[in-house]
Amino acid sequence: MGLATWRARKRRRPLHVEQRGDGEHTVVFLAGLGGTTRYWAPRLGSFPSRHRIVLVDLLGFGESPKPWTAYTVEHHVAKLREVLAPLGPVSLVGHSLGALVAVAYAARHPGQVQALTLIGMPLFGSQERAYRYLRRGPVRGGLVYTNVVLTMIACLITRRLLGRLLPHVIRSVPREVAEDLVKHTWRSSTSSLWEVVYRYDAATDLARLPPSTAVLLIHGDEDRMAPLEPIEQLVARHPTWRLWIAKGADHHPFLRQPQACLGEIDRQVAQRLQEGLRAASSTASPNERAKEAACD
Repeated sequence: MGLATWRARKRRRPLHVEQRGDGEHTVVFLAGLGGTTRYWAPRLGSFPSRHRIVLVDLLGFGESPKPWTAYTVEHHVAKLREVLAPLGPVSLVGHSLGALVAVAYAARHPGQVQALTLIGMPLFGSQERAYRYLRRGPVRGGLVYTNVVLTMIACLITRRLLGRLLPHVIRSVPREVAEDLVKHTWRSSTSSLWEVVYRYDAATDLARLPPSTAVLLIHGDEDRMAPLEPIEQLVARHPTWRLWIAKGADHHPFLRQPQACLGEIDRQVAQRLQEGLRAASSTASPNERAKEAACD
């Protein structure tokens, strides 16, 4: 097999997916920048068995392909669709970068997404606003995060020199999460950061969602990487959306308060399913409603 053929096969390889359970409704979890399925997996034990859980490594991260390409919103969504389209309507749960990809996916394929849960979602609106916040705000190392060359160098050093030491150096996240922070390339990490986190305006796509899409936002009140204020302003413009603030949590509410987050996610999914059943019942014919009443 030639080099060109090998590279073509790698590009065509689907995203890495792990599935749990066979419940009637599918809940898909997408991790943030540098995250993998192990961000969620060890903390899902209490999630109700009535759901089918699907964990996905985004393009360029974890065990998914890492092609030499621009990691644009459209590229992320296209690869995700290959996995999600056969699953039917789903609920998407995304953290940080994963939350932005979930919004973009729902806006482009609204019929496939029933509910969104967006955890620690960065909402800068433009690259200029992202730079302004990260360079002048409370984030340490903001200059590194907003300079492509410095970010690339930091990524290379982290992966090649500090990889095995990360669980000992980074104590703010569980060991398995720290271990997986090297499962990407400088290209996939840096390009996703600029193309999705900095340049993608999720608010515009959120405004395009059908009113039937249930939206829940979970945010830590001490999140410095993704400020809370733009999220509060966003929810204020959409009275049917819910915002749950994790008190004392940073950019990782799910890691700090997993049971509480899972409870909110389950509530969101259950509410959306009930609304769907009521909508289906209201459009049913008199004969169908009579049959349903007889069965009850």
